[in-house]
Order: sequence, then structure tokens, then C-alpha cells
Amino acid sequence: MIPEQDVLKTNSVQMTILVTPDLANFSGEMHGGELLKFLDKVAYTCAMRYSGHYVVTLSVDKVLFKQPIHIGELLTFLASVNYTGRTSMEIGIKVIAEDLKKRSVRHTNSCYFTMVALDENRKPVAIEPFKPETEEEKSRYKEAEARRAMSLKSLAT
Repeated sequence: MIPEQDVLKTNSVQMTILVTPDLANFSGEMHGGELLKFLDKVAYTCAMRYSGHYVVTLSVDKVLFKQPIHIGELLTFLASVNYTGRTSMEIGIKVIAEDLKKRSVRHTNSCYFTMVALDENRKPVAIEPFKPETEEEKSRYKEAEARRAMSLKSLAT
């Protein structure tokens, strides 16, 4: 059972799905596009939970497919707000695959989504700045700041 204080934490979300045959590609593994769809849903949920606003995806950065995901595995998506701008936020997602028969787990994917909060008129709206508290949050915040600076630098050229 998840402790109540973790359920109420608004800067993160954990979601779990079972990989079923309808998610398979021609080689019998989970289709990358299906995984991207789930990643977008998880990013949306995490960003909306944090901001309290409808959100849209602005960008997806560095989706790393480390290992194939097999049909029958249980996927857990661990998402957290890493950084906030004025209206946007970076959501980091780590995917863990669990082989239920072998009782083994492995890290299969990681990525970063930038989500923008919108008001009732679908215009960007200011959100509460994220204030990292734990050492892990502070580390992810600094890394996200660096990614943002690189992204802004590449847009300027």
C-alpha cells in the first residue's frame, strides 16, 4: 500500500500497466509508439497534478529505449516534476519493467517531457515555481536547468 503522504505529493506520480498483446509490434515486443502514448499520458497526469491546470505537450526530449519490453511484463512509470519555468514544466519519466514470472525488474526507458499549463481559454498560464527539497530533487533540478539552457541556446542559433 502506498503511504498517504506519497499519494498526496503533487510533484510526482506513479502509474502501472500490464503489457498486453494488443500493444505488440511485429516482433512480439511492445510497440515503441504505444510506449510513447503511455509516456505522454503519464507526463500529462504528473504536470496536471502539479499545476492544477489543463496541460499540453510542448516537447519530448531524449526518449531512450534501453531494452525491449516484453508482452506480459508489468510496467511502472515513475514521473516527477524536475523543473518549472513561468508556464512550463519538465517532467522526467523512468520506466521499470517487471517480469512477473521471474520476479525480476529492469530499467527500460527514460525521457523528459516539457508540458505547458493552459487556462480556460487555452492560453499559457503561470504556475507555481517548483522548489526542490530532497537531494535527488535538487540534482534533477540542476540537470533540468542545464537541459533547458542548452535547448534555449540551440533555438537562438
